[in-house]
Order: sequence, then structure tokens, then C-alpha cells
Amino acid sequence: MSTSHARARPAETLHQRRDAPVHPAWVRITHWLNALAAITMMLSGWQIYDASPIFSSFMFPPKFALGGWLGGALQWHFAAMWLLLFNGIVYLVLNVASGRFFRTFFPLSPRAVIRDLASALTGKLSHADLRHYNAVQKLAYLVVIIDLIVLVLSGLAIWKSVQFPLLRELMGGYDSARVVHFFAMWVLFAFLVVHLVMVALVPRSLIAMLRGR
Repeated sequence: MSTSHARARPAETLHQRRDAPVHPAWVRITHWLNALAAITMMLSGWQIYDASPIFSSFMFPPKFALGGWLGGALQWHFAAMWLLLFNGIVYLVLNVASGRFFRTFFPLSPRAVIRDLASALTGKLSHADLRHYNAVQKLAYLVVIIDLIVLVLSGLAIWKSVQFPLLRELMGGYDSARVVHFFAMWVLFAFLVVHLVMVALVPRSLIAMLRGR
């Protein structure tokens, strides 16, 4: 009997692994809250930018901006900022405390990124196991995490320039902080576009983020 139980364990373990959720509930909740906050901040940020553009030759189309006017856009922007800040802290703390952060995003190497990018461009990249992130996904998620941190810090340097003089100076001054904030927004926009394209190509990933399995 002990031998049969011992033989059954590998199969049972494999079955349990397949039945395990792709994303735990806290990952799914924080993911959707971060998405809501980031998109709200980006669209309201476009309205704020148009009120005082950095580059006079470039403006965002009003139909895509959120807020209707500067005051309304600022209200949306700050409300979303607090959601992004606190939800982002919860996401990072739980990821690091559970060990998921290092388990999911590392190891990562330039060679692996180049290899998986080449496979993706030739349609040979496998998405059989959604629990496993390929190197391109790992890099993209790490970049967007860093980018969101830069967005928050540069936003604080702009919003509370007098209260955070060191932060403002680290970014090269108030005007430079606005430029950093502007280009960090474009990094976020590019990530969202690529992310939506990948979801369209692998719709199972959306189901997994909704249901966990």
C-alpha cells in the first residue's frame, strides 16, 4: 500500500499543479485596480497636458481626454493617483512577501529576451502554460512597474514642487520633471497597446485574469 501511495504522489502533484490557480485572487484584484487607476490617470493627464502643453506643436485630441476641463481633470487625476499608489504598494508588498515577485520575474537575461522576442516575431513562442512568463513578458512587466514608480515620483515633483525640492532637483527641475512625466506616460501607453494586442492573440490570458484559472 505504501508503494502504491508513493507512486501516486507524482501524478497527484501534477494534477494539483494543473488545478492550481494561474493567478491568485489578490493578483487579479490588484491588477484590475491598477489598470483602472493607470488608464484614468493617463486620460485625465492628457486633459491636464492640453491646458499647458510642454510641446506647443503637440496636443491630445479632446475626445480622448478625461475631465472636460482642467479642474475636472485634476480631480480625476488625483483620485486615481491615490488608488494607484496604495494599490501598487499592496501589489508589491504581497508579491515580495509571498516570493511570487522573484519566482515570476526572475531569472532574466538579455539572451533569453532576444531568444523569446525572436520566437514571438516568428509565431513560435509557446503560451501553453500561462503560469510561466516568457522573458519578454518578464521584461515588459518589470519595465512597467518601474515606469509607474517614475510616473508617481515625477508627478509628486510637479504637484508638490515646493514640498519635495530634492525630488524636483533629482529630476532636473520642475520643467524637466514634466518632461520625465510626459515620456513615462508614453511608456505606459506603449505597454497598454502591446498588452491588449497580446490579450487578443492569447484570449485565455484574459480568462485567467478574470477567473484565476
